[in-house]
Amino acid sequence: MRSITFALLLTLSPLAAQADMVDDILDQQILPAMTTLAVSSHSLSQVAQTHCQADAPELRAAYTQAFDAWVAVSHLRFGPSETDNRAFALAFWPDSRGKIPKTLSAMIQHQDPAVASPTDFATSSIAVRGFYAMEFLLYDAKLSQFAPTAYHCQLLRAITADIATTSQLILQDWQSSYAAQMRHPGDRYHTSAEVRQELFKALNTGLQITADMRLGRPLGTFDHPRPNRAEARRSGRSLRHVQLSLQALEPLALVLADGNADLQKELRDGFAKARNHAALLDDPVFAGVSDPNARFRIEALQQQVNDLRAIADADLGPALGVDPGFNSLDGD
Repeated sequence: MRSITFALLLTLSPLAAQADMVDDILDQQILPAMTTLAVSSHSLSQVAQTHCQADAPELRAAYTQAFDAWVAVSHLRFGPSETDNRAFALAFWPDSRGKIPKTLSAMIQHQDPAVASPTDFATSSIAVRGFYAMEFLLYDAKLSQFAPTAYHCQLLRAITADIATTSQLILQDWQSSYAAQMRHPGDRYHTSAEVRQELFKALNTGLQITADMRLGRPLGTFDHPRPNRAEARRSGRSLRHVQLSLQALEPLALVLADGNADLQKELRDGFAKARNHAALLDDPVFAGVSDPNARFRIEALQQQVNDLRAIADADLGPALGVDPGFNSLDGD
């Protein structure tokens, strides 16, 4: 009887470990980070009610905190973030066709009345919503001065209120149902393997965004670097976003590798190498992509992030029993 009980415990222990893994990621990472996003976005909206000038230090500080909170969860592009295109409503980037400044300019020029109604504003073009549209209004040399003061304030307040509402809806969905669906597969996720697949995809998505977009877009090619494509360059946040992403992705990778000390060490060393390299760059908007010597250091950081992707694909995915060939940017 004792041997049967022991065998049963051995059979159930991997399932228990997998449940603990999901609980850990939800309780220590996703839910607190989504709460931070909602709280900081609400604070941003409140600050905009009293400080709506583009150069107001209070508004810029609140914007920095809320934008940081978004970047920390920007790899979680599934579930509540997907509903009603909420992730795009918060972060329309990359904007390869320059729709944000064009649409904002048209809105300002015509004094679009949608800013007076949260419901109407929520149906406005995705290009005038979220953190990147707000960056233009705060930091772009033309758009920050373009609008009459009263309308500029209305528009900023509409954007910040929309950010706050969207962030709160994401948090509510996580708290009310989505976290439970990940803890107890059976409906949205049929098996625990599907939950692991989703979390692994989130890690892979974050690494891909950082390597291919946050670093790859400004790097362009050696003959044709594209410094103006750097993310959030107007507010000087391009390198900051890489650092915030690495900071958010490391704990996710380590929990996914739980139980494999060698793999955890490899991941920890890889993230430390990339973080330390980023800290030494001293190039907040990747302007150095146009200089051969500085470019080499940015390329080295991109390679370090790609090395982490290789570890995830070759070692972490198989250890989790998931297919490393998919991530949230590839679709279903």
